[in-house]
Amino acid sequence: MADAELSAAEHPLANPGYGKRSAPGQKPATAHDFDHLPPREASIAGYIDRLDEGADISYKTLAKFIPAYGQCAIRTALNNLVRAGHLRRGLEHTAGSGSQHWVTRTWWSRTARDDEWWAAFQRGDVPEDKPRRQTRSRAFILLAALGREEPMMSLSAQDCTALEPLVSEWFERGADERHIMHALTAGLPQQVHRPVALARTRLTTKIPPERTEPYRPPLRVLECATCGDPARPEALLSGECAPCRGEPVPVPRSTLAPDEVRARAAEARAAATRRPERSHT
Repeated sequence: MADAELSAAEHPLANPGYGKRSAPGQKPATAHDFDHLPPREASIAGYIDRLDEGADISYKTLAKFIPAYGQCAIRTALNNLVRAGHLRRGLEHTAGSGSQHWVTRTWWSRTARDDEWWAAFQRGDVPEDKPRRQTRSRAFILLAALGREEPMMSLSAQDCTALEPLVSEWFERGADERHIMHALTAGLPQQVHRPVALARTRLTTKIPPERTEPYRPPLRVLECATCGDPARPEALLSGECAPCRGEPVPVPRSTLAPDEVRARAAEARAAATRRPERSHT
């Protein structure tokens, strides 16, 4: 157990904006959260649960820090955690951001959720938790990664803590990691003597305006645990789509009124029987 806790403390973060994302409304941690899982899945779930927000929980990285299992075993275990309701993978787009960029997400829930809950989460019908200070907040993670993006802007842990509230304010105003990284690294002078001072100035003077429209939840698409294809919320059962479950794909019902359906069918038949006019030269 001591080795596992040490590995969790040293576990790397994913790139800013990626990695582990905790689902809202989870119950407090206990020693029996994963007793319902097989031993391998329970061990991996307990390890993931101890990791900070933004930790890299890809199967390749997990295999490096959980030496008891190889990549194939961990990949299978992660898919089993999807079926057990603890994990979902998908895409997310911040509504109203003005960007067409979709970000890959991996959502983790210590509390096992059923398909109905995850479908509501995808639709944005599950209320988000109020912001809580994490061991490593989203703002701290971005600042800590700044030196990887631009070595001249490397910050100490103390610098990250001091600048954390400023970055959090950017997030509250709708900015994402890419926007903030660009603001902090674009057009730098040839030498930066005090990166923390330069970062503070840019975070203060370049901050975007406050939101002028009501908050809208991010757009989310969950993926099938087996094939990785995106699917509608109601189409995923235990994290799998209908084809991967060996079931026929349901034909979507038409949203048109019967009169509209008949009118469009008549237009299609008329177009099919109409002969093209010959052009005269």
